[in-house]
Amino acid sequence: MTSSPQLVNKLWNYCNILRDDGLSYGDYVEQLTYLLFLKMDDERTKEPYNHKSDIPKRFNWQSLLDKEGAELEAHYIETLQELGKEEGIIGVIFRKAQNKIQDPAKLRRLIVELINKENWLSLEADVKGDAYEGLLEKNAADVKGGAGQYFTPRPLINAIVEVMKPQPGMKIHDPACGTGGFLLSAYNYIIREYKLDRDQKEELKHKTLSGNEIVPMAARLCVMNLYLHGINGEENPISLDDSLKKNPGAIYDMVLTNPPFGKASSETIVTEEGNTAKQSLTIIRDDFWAKTGNKQLNFLQHVRSILNINGRASVVLPDNVLFEGGAGEVIRKKLMETCDLHTILRLPTGLFYAQGVKANVLFFDKKAAQKEAATSKVWIYDLRTNKHFTLKKSQLKLEDLQDFIYCYNPTNRHQRKESERFKCFSYEEILKRDKTNLDIFWIKDESLDDLDKLPSPGIIADELVEDLGAALEQLKGISEDLGEKEK
Repeated sequence: MTSSPQLVNKLWNYCNILRDDGLSYGDYVEQLTYLLFLKMDDERTKEPYNHKSDIPKRFNWQSLLDKEGAELEAHYIETLQELGKEEGIIGVIFRKAQNKIQDPAKLRRLIVELINKENWLSLEADVKGDAYEGLLEKNAADVKGGAGQYFTPRPLINAIVEVMKPQPGMKIHDPACGTGGFLLSAYNYIIREYKLDRDQKEELKHKTLSGNEIVPMAARLCVMNLYLHGINGEENPISLDDSLKKNPGAIYDMVLTNPPFGKASSETIVTEEGNTAKQSLTIIRDDFWAKTGNKQLNFLQHVRSILNINGRASVVLPDNVLFEGGAGEVIRKKLMETCDLHTILRLPTGLFYAQGVKANVLFFDKKAAQKEAATSKVWIYDLRTNKHFTLKKSQLKLEDLQDFIYCYNPTNRHQRKESERFKCFSYEEILKRDKTNLDIFWIKDESLDDLDKLPSPGIIADELVEDLGAALEQLKGISEDLGEKEK
């Protein structure tokens, strides 16, 4: 039986051959996704499954096996284009798909020697699923490819799910699902913690998890990731619609999400003369408390809107959401009035591929309308001060979050105790702060007083590289904005 690490290595070693032809890690994972989907669809049509395929016969797996050379290349290109026009899960997988493998001989070898030799459906879901997750993680680590923006570190996701305790029968949603980490972790938690009967297993696979992702590449990776883990094999769980454009009307019991960092939402406008220009979008929705061009503040409002009464949410958001004035202050006050904002986890830098980002996790429960504010006290856990992590050499691990999980007390969060890193602040205290600022810290930064407490030179160098990278990205954004204004 092939193990997950063996399969990752087998799949990844072939990437090195294709990289000689200029293929990026992301390109390779995408090509694998197309071919794996076609191969698994072919397996479903045979014994013992005998399912009818929705893929037109002239574009199925066998049609690729039957061709070589230039004929194979031309047929593969046509297959990708035509399947991108299909509905449902097929359309999501192949939307805007392109062939990036320039050598037909290597394409043939990938199809025949790597993909066709495995019987993928017979592999345990955790073997093929974990193998694919391994590829996504390797792809995210390739910072040049930019794929990391869709990949939240799995130890952080697993710690969040651990304290959120999803349950069978819940409707669980991620409005910015990236490669599906939160949805997959919630699925694994429910499988691990509960003994499910057959009907409950079917509901978990097909009716529990859903998400939105507007970037076609990330959406296809997410759908394939879930598909390989046996989730939503019959229907498509991921919508390609922009979460923020309108209230979808759906209501969920739990929302777990890490919305994209970066500038305000923008769309490309084509003028009558045929020129293109980007303009910032101020989202206008009657279910939002405030109008703002800040994408993260809009996601926070959106998450609150799609929650059931007593529905629970965990949202990763940058620091500016905690202190920005104007609409930010209005949104923070309204959030605490209508929801129980009970916990904030201050995250260290060095976790995300958007370099230098300072972020937090906000945990809140939506409450029914009442005279008094739903929030009575906010507990803040500081995992940032005197903590040093980097993307490669000093990565965050689940054990680094164990103290937070312990302090959060997921079995009964109403029985908590303060510690050096975990402090409680009353609603009244927070209201008295300038602009209802929630960016609260109290631990002394040891490196400011004692040079011996500085992190190692390697970590300092990595942090400097990340900070410089973030500064360059900001300057690039300013330059782009100035350039657009001059046009």
